[in-house]
Amino acid sequence: MTLTILGAPGAGKGTMAAQLAKILNIPTISTGALLRDEIGSGSSLGEEIDRLISKGNFVPDEMVSELLVKRLRESDCQNGYILDGFPRNTAQAESLAELGIRLDKALLLDVSNETIISRLAGRRECPNCRATYHIRSNSPKRDGVCDKCGSSLIVREDDQPEIISKRLEIYHKQTEPLIQYFSEKELLTTVQGCDGVEDTVKNALQALGVSL
Repeated sequence: MTLTILGAPGAGKGTMAAQLAKILNIPTISTGALLRDEIGSGSSLGEEIDRLISKGNFVPDEMVSELLVKRLRESDCQNGYILDGFPRNTAQAESLAELGIRLDKALLLDVSNETIISRLAGRRECPNCRATYHIRSNSPKRDGVCDKCGSSLIVREDDQPEIISKRLEIYHKQTEPLIQYFSEKELLTTVQGCDGVEDTVKNALQALGVSL
């Protein structure tokens, strides 16, 4: 199965992708992680990406596509994959076909703006192993310290309140048209985001027609 997960920043796309990847035994490809890894590499492309993200802007399509195509060529993607964070707009969706990338489903996580702002404001990330936490719903065992590697947790630059508002504004303007795009292609499946991850995953599996 090949699918993409849609939703506003903080809707839970990464968590959903990770859970479905385990169940379906296929990799999840997070464009956000690809971008952060490129930033960490110290390349000139990574430096340019860092400048854009730190200001709350989306990275240009050609940059994302370059990293994505490179990743999908790896052997673990041959039996399917989950795209987390791509496409973000109809232009990117159309470019998938041009790149030879075809999707079986587009899974939309529907979550209110109020819930998203609350989630992102409390999110913490490990700069070393990229593990994510939340001060209320998924706090680390030791305050401010990663459970996995012991590094000090940080608040991502794009989780600052003013940046969150800008990201949501951009999402509603650029990304929401994807709902209509995938709906017209009969690929869209909508799942209401629940407070519990297990309930949301269960609903998503039912929507995708996957039985355990």
